[in-house]
Amino acid sequence: MNRDDLGKIIRNRRKILEINQSDLSEISEVALHTISDIESGKGNPTLEVINRICEVLGMEFHIEIKGEE
Repeated sequence: MNRDDLGKIIRNRRKILEINQSDLSEISEVALHTISDIESGKGNPTLEVINRICEVLGMEFHIEIKGEE
């Protein structure tokens, strides 16, 4: 997964939940410009930031070894 993919996934989930960027920023305690950068594929968020956003959006972030199921 690259930054563009991550941004699209977050943006799509946020829209499904009908949460705007400002509300996501407030609830997740992540700066609005950071959320905007992530969604546009420009951001380079830490795992902590990704986890905060995912928690609010009802998502989980997993890291797996390629090719293993």
